[in-house]
Formats: sequence, C-alpha cells, structure tokens
Amino acid sequence: MSGLFTGAASTASGGVSARDDAIRLLARREYSRVELERRLAAKGHASDDIAESLDALASEGLQSDARFAEIFLRSHIARGQGPLKVRAELGERGVDRELIRATLAEADAAGELDWFSLACEVLAKRFEGPGSTPRERARRERFLAGRGFDFEQSRHALSHAWDNLL
Repeated sequence: MSGLFTGAASTASGGVSARDDAIRLLARREYSRVELERRLAAKGHASDDIAESLDALASEGLQSDARFAEIFLRSHIARGQGPLKVRAELGERGVDRELIRATLAEADAAGELDWFSLACEVLAKRFEGPGSTPRERARRERFLAGRGFDFEQSRHALSHAWDNLL
C-alpha cells in the first residue's frame, strides 16, 4: 500500500507535473496565481512544486496576475458589474489590492471606465422606468447595489438611465 504514494510530490495527478497541470489550465483561460495554487493543491501537488512551477511560468510570461486582472475587469464590465463587485471578486481570487487599484486606474486613464454610464445602461436594460413608488425605486437601488455599484452611481442611474428613451 505504501508504494502507491511514492513520487506523489512531483507527479501527484497521475504522473503529471504541477507545471503541466498549470499549463493545461492556462490554455483554457487566464488564472490568478492564487487560483492556480488552489487548483494544483487540490490535484495533490506539493506546495514546493506548485510554487516553483508558478514562479517559472510567471517569469516566462505564461502567468500574470496583471493580465488576469485586466481581462477579468473587461469581462465583468461587459457583464454590467460595478467597481465594488469587481474589486471584491478580484480580491477573492487573490489579486493584490495595489494591483487591483492600478488596473482600475489604468482603465480609467485610458477612458475605458465610466461606471456612471454603465450603471445607467444596466438599469435601463433591466427596468422600463425609474419606478413610481418608493418600493419600486428601492428595488432598483438594490439591483444596482447587487451589481456592485456604489450609492452615487446608483443615484445617478436612477436619475438618468432613461434620459435617451424619453
């Protein structure tokens, strides 16, 4: 029985190295380093092998938290998600706070971000109007909050989302 676990550190998942598993994962989509560490650990790779493999992949440019954050930001903007949700989800995926801030700042400087307009688009797509009762308006505010928009962005959207439609 003890012979079954021989060599488990470097080839835990059926003779496949941590590097090979990481490359297979990265071939499908970008991952943050922390996400890759978690997935490789779940496959039974030793933490030393994981760290060594991910360091090598990062130095070769095959894994980059900065690239992951940029792609993640763009895809979540396309889904109509606000800055609070984007920041929180990047943080959950192990992206450094400073890198998150820098990614958002770069996108803003490039003119790619307009959270107020995005909040308006998302709200107008979901609801036909601002609502005639306080309860309906509160529902729209909760919707935007759930999408990750802050109070100012939500207020702006409630006032301007249907300007072009009226």
